[in-house]
Amino acid sequence: MSPLAQPDVGAAPLNVGQMGGAIGDAASAESLERLKQATQQIKNIENAKLLGRAIAAVHNDEFELAQKLALKLLKKDQMLGLAWHILGISREKLGDYGSSLRAYEAALKLLVDHGSVAGDLGRLAFRMNMPEFAVGFFAHFRIAQPGNIEASNNLACALRELNREPEAIEVLREAIATHPESPALWNTLGTVVCNTGDPSGSIVFFDEALRLNSDYSKAWHNRAFAKSDMGDVEGAISDIDRALKRPDSAMDAAIMRFARATMCLSLGRLEEGWKAYEGRLSPDLSEAPRFHIPGTLWVDQDLKGKSLFICAEQGLGDEVMFAGMLPDILDRLGPDGSLTLAVEKRLIPLFKRSFPNVEVTTHRTFQYEGRVYRTAPAIEDWERFDYWAPLGAFLPALRGSLDAFPKTTTYLKADPDRVAHWKSELDKLGPAPKVGLLWKSLKLSAERARQFSPFEAWRPVLETPGVTFVNLQYGDCDEEIAYAKEAFGIDICQLPGIDLKQDLDDVTALCGAVDLIVGFANATTNLAGAIGAPIWLLTAPEVWTKLGSDYYPWYPQARVFSPRIMGEWDPALARIADALREKVASGK
Repeated sequence: MSPLAQPDVGAAPLNVGQMGGAIGDAASAESLERLKQATQQIKNIENAKLLGRAIAAVHNDEFELAQKLALKLLKKDQMLGLAWHILGISREKLGDYGSSLRAYEAALKLLVDHGSVAGDLGRLAFRMNMPEFAVGFFAHFRIAQPGNIEASNNLACALRELNREPEAIEVLREAIATHPESPALWNTLGTVVCNTGDPSGSIVFFDEALRLNSDYSKAWHNRAFAKSDMGDVEGAISDIDRALKRPDSAMDAAIMRFARATMCLSLGRLEEGWKAYEGRLSPDLSEAPRFHIPGTLWVDQDLKGKSLFICAEQGLGDEVMFAGMLPDILDRLGPDGSLTLAVEKRLIPLFKRSFPNVEVTTHRTFQYEGRVYRTAPAIEDWERFDYWAPLGAFLPALRGSLDAFPKTTTYLKADPDRVAHWKSELDKLGPAPKVGLLWKSLKLSAERARQFSPFEAWRPVLETPGVTFVNLQYGDCDEEIAYAKEAFGIDICQLPGIDLKQDLDDVTALCGAVDLIVGFANATTNLAGAIGAPIWLLTAPEVWTKLGSDYYPWYPQARVFSPRIMGEWDPALARIADALREKVASGK
């Protein structure tokens, strides 16, 4: 089986951003015309007739019939590349992505003129969040058809998703020189530039796309994101509303509505925002989880004395952040009610200690054929629950205003013995205050990468005298730590005996042992915030989780530092450096 068709186990936060995806359609009129012309070269008259019928079925959106005819042809001749191509198109349209990929791959091997098949394969791999595979197929397509707008646009999109922006810009520069009238190319160029941290520069390209096509909904959507990055959220919502007038598909509409929800939240319009935030679970969002959980969904029913199952949702940071509502939910259940909670496996020891009266189990999240699924495999008897709900379903009822957030945060409990252990280990490093450091997220797609500063920008913070910096950053960070030593002359201490990615219970204890934690919002900073540890958060300018405030409602002890415009990280990090010097000088 091709690696493209393998399930991809994992969980990630829902982070729907700009629209600069692969363009084209395997079943477009142009694509089907190419198939018709190729069919004319088939010498077997009966096979040619069946191929013609299958192409007509695709044209009429009769994909089941097209699949049936393609399989009939392949039963006669498995070396018939056009039949494999039609089978791939049919199964893609039917949502059977894994089987579709295998059919496309077979066609790619058999057809002499296989550029368009490579394009179809790349587009499907891109849809399934596999840009590393898509790049190869799109490059193949572009070599076969160097003047094709679709080939250049899609290759640039895949390169962007791999954070290879300079290569993407070069591909687009060449394509635009030949096709300056293409709004899609200008739009994609805008997304690449925006992801480099230059939102104002990107607006020039979105405006050109809109000049060429004033109804181009994707460009309106993307210009909204650029405006949001520049702090103009009201203007961003206006652009999103323009985009929603003519979305190209149900998926595009779902993305736009979810984006609008987060923008409303960032303005503090919580009632409107939380209601729209329900769109995070829309079946039209490819990144939205499909919960395989039987039973009655909770929709604001009375919970007193009931048995409730809750499944945490999205990424680790969201699971921890939303868990601040669990004490309120337990109050609603009352002493006669019961709660079962499914969380990421690594969180189980921490949540069991923090909520001893809650049954804590694990959920399983996996990706398959472009869809995200979440279930709770350890639960055998689902009938014992009166209701079930994703954890975020309680946001409108329990966090409907800033006043509804607790004034202090200690809903998770670190292991006191491990906190004492790490305090003892930190004492060995000397009397200077110990500052835990985090500078990135493990999952850095093109959209998320722009929300984090370059490591070089941390220089003024790391050069603060009288501080011992302790690494809390999970994932591969050896390169940055070595760079800090070589370029800044700063040692970022790495404590032995702890796995910062896997052992989240011990990571939480370490967060409780350091004097301060400084970094971007990720899983670790959320764990630190949930136990009440002092944290300084570096956030995007109008991040929705601030909910229109100048602080961080989820963790009221947090101090927030944000740039004026996305990408202008240096002033924000300079303010952190100044604040850290003041803290060291004051001895507090």
